[in-house]
Amino acid sequence: MSKRWIAVLAVAASMTVLAAACSSNDNASPSSPSEAASQSAMSDMTITDIVAGNEDFSTLLAAVGAADLGATLSGAGPYTVFAPTNEAFAALPAGTLDTLLKPANKDALAGILTYHVVPGTIMAADVMPGDVTTANGATFSISVDGGNVYLTDSQGNKAQVTQTDIEASNGVIHVIDAVLIPPQS
Repeated sequence: MSKRWIAVLAVAASMTVLAAACSSNDNASPSSPSEAASQSAMSDMTITDIVAGNEDFSTLLAAVGAADLGATLSGAGPYTVFAPTNEAFAALPAGTLDTLLKPANKDALAGILTYHVVPGTIMAADVMPGDVTTANGATFSISVDGGNVYLTDSQGNKAQVTQTDIEASNGVIHVIDAVLIPPQS
């Protein structure tokens, strides 16, 4: 079995744990007809459309634009995106985001953003702990601690999954509370 399939199976199994561990923020089961209609409308939108329509992702949207990845994340996919919130970007060391958003750092920014993307649509019910290979070829690790699901980047920093299964026409978004940093090349 290839490393890619092992990684896909590891991610699939990891999402099972994610579903069980995430709280009422989980969008997998709408609690009302209006929520179901809203979720259905979102699943007709691309990942980029959903990010653009959510205030909590305005910094992510700016970063996707600066890295010139908007068309990619609007493409056919499918993709699983671990999306950092504005608060996650604000927690980066002072000046880091401003530096990354400069045109001269487009490649570095694209590397960071693609570190948050896993090829394929992986729902929370399909996740289990282990290493996951991202769209940029590097890996991060998924773990569970006290019922919470965490992603650990190459630097040992942890991001907690705070919301799961925001379905898009070309994949799914899981919200995280920190920005993951890929290994330095």
